[in-house]
Amino acid sequence: LQDFKLEFGHHQGRTSSVWHGGTATIAQSPGDEVWGIVWKMNTCNLSSLDKQEGVEDGIYVPIEVNVHTQAGKVLTCRSYQMKDYVSGPPSPQYKKVICMGAKQNGLPTDYQEKLEAIETNNYAGPVPIMEEIEAAIKAEKINSA
Repeated sequence: LQDFKLEFGHHQGRTSSVWHGGTATIAQSPGDEVWGIVWKMNTCNLSSLDKQEGVEDGIYVPIEVNVHTQAGKVLTCRSYQMKDYVSGPPSPQYKKVICMGAKQNGLPTDYQEKLEAIETNNYAGPVPIMEEIEAAIKAEKINSA
């Protein structure tokens, strides 16, 4: 995604009660880029995706962006931008999920290194959703062994 940057923030200044830190958004920024994955979905699933992304709660707004693929194609994609946020670092757990996703999906190594360098808020308390993610990963490894 060209001319955007990855940012983290708190919607209306409130820290995420799920992740205990800033959550991801994208902001226009000439010369910057955000790497990610494009998922092809049926439009009948958009309302479910919007709900998952907090659209009905007014946290994020769906936007259309032009994504340049490594194959040289330009795709019009749906993304989400946080509304009315105050910048703030993510928790180490949230950053870990983002970095794991980047690695799992083979994003460029230099971009992965950029993600690894993101400063966190050093939150060390429990993050139940992270525990669920780690349990699912462990179960997947056991099942594939």
